[in-house]
Amino acid sequence: MGHSRLTISCAIAAISLAACDGAPAGDADVMLTAAHAGEPREVSDEARALNAAIQAEEEHLLWTEEVEGDEALAFATAQNERSLARLQSDPRYQQLYDAALEILESDARIPYVGVRGGELWNFWRDANNTHGLWRRTTLDSYMSDATEWDIVLDVDALAEAEGKNWVWRGSNCLSPDYRLCLITLSDGGSDAAHIREWDMETRSFVEDGFVIPETKGSASWIDEDTLLIATALDPEEVTTSGYPFVVKRWTRGTPIEEAETVFSGAAGDVGVWPSRFQQADGTFYLLATQAETFFESVYWLLPDNAQGEPIALPLPRKVSPRALFGDQLVFSIEEDWTPEGSATTYPQGAVLSLSMSELAASGELPAIETVFVPNERQSVGGTGATANHLFMVINDNVVGSLWAFTREGSSWQRRQIETPVNTSISIVTADDQSDLAFVTAQGYLTPDTLYAVSEDATELTPARSLPDWFDTTGLAVEQREAVSRDGTRVPYFVVHNPSATISGPQPTLLYAYGGFQVSLNPSYSGTMGRLWLENGGVYVLANIRGGGEFGPAWHQAGLTTNRQRIFDDLIAVSEALVEDGITTPAQLGVMGGSNGGLLTGVMYTQRPDLFGAVISQVPLLDMMRFHTMLAGASWQAEYGFPDENPEERAFLRSISPLHNVDADTHYPPLFLLTSTKDDRVHPAHARKLAYLTDQLGLDMLYYENMAGGHSAAANLRETANRLALEYTFLMQTLMDGNE
Repeated sequence: MGHSRLTISCAIAAISLAACDGAPAGDADVMLTAAHAGEPREVSDEARALNAAIQAEEEHLLWTEEVEGDEALAFATAQNERSLARLQSDPRYQQLYDAALEILESDARIPYVGVRGGELWNFWRDANNTHGLWRRTTLDSYMSDATEWDIVLDVDALAEAEGKNWVWRGSNCLSPDYRLCLITLSDGGSDAAHIREWDMETRSFVEDGFVIPETKGSASWIDEDTLLIATALDPEEVTTSGYPFVVKRWTRGTPIEEAETVFSGAAGDVGVWPSRFQQADGTFYLLATQAETFFESVYWLLPDNAQGEPIALPLPRKVSPRALFGDQLVFSIEEDWTPEGSATTYPQGAVLSLSMSELAASGELPAIETVFVPNERQSVGGTGATANHLFMVINDNVVGSLWAFTREGSSWQRRQIETPVNTSISIVTADDQSDLAFVTAQGYLTPDTLYAVSEDATELTPARSLPDWFDTTGLAVEQREAVSRDGTRVPYFVVHNPSATISGPQPTLLYAYGGFQVSLNPSYSGTMGRLWLENGGVYVLANIRGGGEFGPAWHQAGLTTNRQRIFDDLIAVSEALVEDGITTPAQLGVMGGSNGGLLTGVMYTQRPDLFGAVISQVPLLDMMRFHTMLAGASWQAEYGFPDENPEERAFLRSISPLHNVDADTHYPPLFLLTSTKDDRVHPAHARKLAYLTDQLGLDMLYYENMAGGHSAAANLRETANRLALEYTFLMQTLMDGNE
């Protein structure tokens, strides 16, 4: 989860004759039981007592919350040894690892770029540069067959020289000359990172320059001698979620401790972050985002000098600024909004604009203009502004399209730019000082192609394309719908070989997320295709509620005590896959990470009969204490407030995977993955469920990467290892013995 917008079904699936390959429907239950039950297992009295204590919400397993505590790391080490011994000894592991690494480190990957001052910038990692290279080139060179890169910073060399496991977190350079940059580096991949000033002319960190010690905060330029910083270095300036709530003005040459406070939120906020919005002519505005909850923010206009007071922008709380196009601040709203004194109500999901200069001058709300209003099956994806065009991705039933917007007088016009059909469209970069923009198009079987947008925004020119990383012969993509418990139509994509599924059910991997208004659009994954599809697997992606596929309403339908709708959606998709003969419960695996790890954890406890394998990556699993660990307090607007709202607490108890494991229930094989360095979702979530299921003698594997942050991988080799472990597990559980 990043800073952006982060009733159990009782009926067993009705399995058709085709799903059972001609067997009587009743035999499905026999096959299902056999797949999960195995031999009766003995559960010790101590394990039962632990299970009962957890169900009673007693504070057991608190030792797992000591991130680098001796007991916690000893448990993780022992579990790692057991899991790696089983998975890495499988001959398929090495084959999968080699295939994944070939793709991840290939020079044939697209070097995606950003634009600064007419130059194209890229960060690149490969087999020889595991920490990465920060580099730049010209547009002509980039569009040629032999791009010449100017390496600005070798992070591998820096990591070796400084003895750190540096993970690149980005750069922020001061316009218009982009000579001075703030470079952010994380030691090991955690969210907390170091910020250091870099000089492009000397190709070195600035001696006695701006340096911000490890923090979950951020910084923005005012001018070459002044920063806005939110650092959370003082414990008194940290929210309960672990982020800063104070923004300060820091002048070069003075100690960071003497930086002057220009805005202060509250400890109960999620956090406060400074930012700089700039127009093509160089006019800029300084803002502070005060995130009162994960989805409600107040935006403050800050003075660009030592005088003046912050001005609260008179916008709704659920709003997302998207671009500064000319003088127009373009923003989307996640709730219906009737501006004060207005007779007009703007609908949830609408993209609107206003004059930023008028707002800054008066502090009053200027005239509101409508840019675009999506319908109930549409959503707005990315946006990007060049000097003369505002680009917007509009997704219609989860399929992307690209539109160019211009403004004449006080009205907006738009036209669609032709893109490849049935693909997902993303805006890679747009330069607000020129008309240079790049977009990418991809699909499940269509490799990413990067396109340059013409200056008049009428057509796309191919610039780069991925190779075909896997054999798509016989494969097809189908978009289907399942009907959830409350009658809602839930779309999902099936990537499979129709000839194979007609002949009988196939091993199937189901992926979903379902939270924080995050949309899952069709995408090309060379690793998934090579490691799973080529080996006879079926891949399914479910666009369940909680995401943003159909705008804010699709997300908000599953908030707090309504979250069972999200789980019911995934259950409905799973049952449909079985009913349609795509797969069987014994051949169906479900995988998800972070919020998706909670989702799969709930599938594990609510419907163990429906799955042959569960993979839960960097998950939330202890929903009674999630708000007390690391950034968890910031997610209470999504999940509920267990210490403040009894109804929400009761609901969270009813769905918390850790608290709903039963000692006498047979569960599918479970693979839990986390990272010691994840300072967003605490590794204790996975540790607790791993310890409990291990004590109960359940089929469980656990792997804790000792570095890597929320992605559970700090470099490409660790990523290849994680992928190989996961797909080896899926093959062992869904393919072996299920033919």
